[in-house]
Amino acid sequence: MNTRRRVILVTDGDEYTKRALEHVAKEIGARCISKSQANPSKLTGPELIELIKQAPHDPVLVMFDDSGMVGEGAGESALKHVALHQDIEVLGAIAVAAKSKHEEWTRIDVSIDREGKLTPYGVDKYGIPELEIGRINGDTVYSLDTLNIPIIVGIGDIGKMARRDSYKLGAPITKKAVELILERSGFFDS
Repeated sequence: MNTRRRVILVTDGDEYTKRALEHVAKEIGARCISKSQANPSKLTGPELIELIKQAPHDPVLVMFDDSGMVGEGAGESALKHVALHQDIEVLGAIAVAAKSKHEEWTRIDVSIDREGKLTPYGVDKYGIPELEIGRINGDTVYSLDTLNIPIIVGIGDIGKMARRDSYKLGAPITKKAVELILERSGFFDS
C-alpha cells in the first residue's frame, strides 16, 4: 500500500535555513531533507520526491530556493512538482521574506514576527511587520498562490532575523511556524 507523505514546503535554502530546519526537525520528531539545501535549488522535483519517500517518517521539511531569479526558477519548478505529486500531501508552506532585486509576493494566512507573535501583516526579512495584511515579499514565493496549500505562514529570514532565530537558540520562530502548520493541519490528531 502506497501512503501519501506529509510535507511542509519551505521557500528558502541557504545554510542557515538548513541548520535551523535540522534543529527543529530533531526537536519535534520531524525529518528534514538536508540535501534540498542549495541557493538556488539544485535538485529537481522528481529527485526530491525520491528523497521524501526515503524519509523514515512524517512530517518532512523540504527547502526550495530561487536565489532571487525572476519568475519561476528551479526552486519554484521543483516546489510545484512536489506540491502537485499524487504521493504528497502538503500540510502547509513557510513563505520566507526576502529583499531581492526582483521581489515577488504571495498571500499568507498569518505571519510570525521576530518576537514570536502572530500577525495578519506580512513581515520583512528581519521579521518586522510590514504594512500590508495577508501578503509577503520574497524570492521563491511566486507560485505558492497557484497551489492548493492549506496554510501559508510568513516569516523573516530563517535562522537569522537579527539572530533571534539562530539555530543556536533553537530557531524559535521557525519552530513556531512548523508547529503552527502541524497544529492547523490536524497532524497531531492523526
